[in-house]
Amino acid sequence: MQFIVHEHPVGRAATNYIARADLAPFGLEGQVEQLWLKAINDETYEVACVPFSVYGLALGDTVLLNDDDYVSAVVGTSRHRTLRFLFIPDLPASDLQPVAERVKTEITAAGLLSEWNGDRFVAVDVPPGVEPSGLFSVMEAVVNAGHAFWEWADAKPFASRS
Repeated sequence: MQFIVHEHPVGRAATNYIARADLAPFGLEGQVEQLWLKAINDETYEVACVPFSVYGLALGDTVLLNDDDYVSAVVGTSRHRTLRFLFIPDLPASDLQPVAERVKTEITAAGLLSEWNGDRFVAVDVPPGVEPSGLFSVMEAVVNAGHAFWEWADAKPFASRS
């Protein structure tokens, strides 16, 4: 089994809980994302990281866990959206570094939270009512140049393997 982990979750706290999301329902058989959660009460948890791979989840959403500590359902939405951006694997480091820095600069300028998985993949939290046009412009130029791909994590609803 391959685990996708969050080394620097935006909502890291001493009392976080780590659970898993099975990625098989999204075509990623054998992969699991470890999610950082904040306990709300005995049964519900709030997502405390910006999801990298699971669809239909965002920072601040409220979820339920099954007995095996897998996310089983979304019971409340924060209305945040997750924007994912992946640089192509064969983009040379000399080309990657300046473009990645522009993306980081625009994320900061927009006041958005983000998490990087390595140096080629970033998940950005976009709160309700925020439209970071500068970030979109930079990302669009990189995608149009054939150097990256992007997607919204809510392009598919959350699903769990029953």
